[in-house]
Amino acid sequence: MPVSDVQTWEPSLAGASSAVGAAMVPVARHRVEAIDVVRGLIMIVMALDHTRDFFGMPGVNPVGLTTTTVPLFFTRWITHICAPVFFLLTGTSAYLSLGRRPPRQLSRLLLTRGLWLIVLEVTVVRGVAYQFNVDYRVTVLLVLWALGWSMIALAALVYLPPVLVTSFGVLMIVSHNLLDPLQAVAFGAFAPFFSILHAPGLVLARPEHLVLVTYPLIPWIGVTAAGYGLGQLYRQDADRRRTFLLRLGLGLIAAFVLLRWTNLYGDPAPWTSQASASFTLLSFLNVTKYPPSLLFLLMTLGPAALLLRLVDRGTPPLLRPARLIGAVPLFYYVLHFTLIHLLAVIVCYARYGSAHWMFESSSLAQFPFTPPPGWGYSLPVVYVVWIVVVVLMYPACVWFASVKQRRPHWWVSYL
Repeated sequence: MPVSDVQTWEPSLAGASSAVGAAMVPVARHRVEAIDVVRGLIMIVMALDHTRDFFGMPGVNPVGLTTTTVPLFFTRWITHICAPVFFLLTGTSAYLSLGRRPPRQLSRLLLTRGLWLIVLEVTVVRGVAYQFNVDYRVTVLLVLWALGWSMIALAALVYLPPVLVTSFGVLMIVSHNLLDPLQAVAFGAFAPFFSILHAPGLVLARPEHLVLVTYPLIPWIGVTAAGYGLGQLYRQDADRRRTFLLRLGLGLIAAFVLLRWTNLYGDPAPWTSQASASFTLLSFLNVTKYPPSLLFLLMTLGPAALLLRLVDRGTPPLLRPARLIGAVPLFYYVLHFTLIHLLAVIVCYARYGSAHWMFESSSLAQFPFTPPPGWGYSLPVVYVVWIVVVVLMYPACVWFASVKQRRPHWWVSYL
């Protein structure tokens, strides 16, 4: 899933070395290391989910309690944190950028950046990274689509006081599940618009073309606006910021446990007792992502706040690669999808003598490719491929970070 933010529009790396051991270079003073580290960590985790999409067993719902296993469930569940962090830190970085430019200039940057991400989603990412074809028989609007529109919405909100932007975001997050009883079909000709806003579904259904929205804009816009308010913490005393992040993280997690336990509000799918304690726990944790329910966001943003607190004092040596990856998120996002798909093509050709399945997607059930007969590998194989992908991606990220430093042109910042 993914993704860039305002912070990455300006050069941030200097003196990159070609040696892997010296690849991590000083980050410019205006960057907040903790943001890059956390974003980089969740992007590494994100690659696990996408590797499972291409190499895992097709047709098996990893969070379906009748089809999943405990390891498979948590392989999917751990990646739930990724999208909320993308949107949250996009808003945070926008606020930090406000100190270097007036609201009008920031608004223009958010608007153009948002439009660029939408264009990327439906062209390069859809045709090259996801599907390796440009027939547009099946198009799924995913993270960059929603992130682009969230940035466009934030472009209008930045003229308001930060407290109002934050309140707007929190209100949208807390209240949007009130819309759950509404169905898109109830809106007749306007059903596609409701799908775009809140209810995932088809916005175009013709024999030759299908367009599905899986990332409705509500409440992703709210998460981005809340992230804008979070940016204020990074203008405050460090000890106060760390105390607030700790309390925020623990408070959000506690709110998730309490609301989920009562089954009163916050998710359209209540948890139920299962045949075993382990699967009862899975039911408790199995909250709705499309669209992200209040409980989904409490469950993921709470740990995100604790991660920000954990790395607030500086980047541990072990996490320095994550910091670099987090500084070039859009590059990583597009390239990692392309690399995973390319590896699947190579494996498919080696196994079957042909790889045409990897360029076809005739239905939503077979997105982003049509699995060949007998395709799919066990979870340990998926983890091995994931590690290979991350290792291969790292030198490319080092190279691109160096390019951005050497060529600080405006157009480079959009890559």
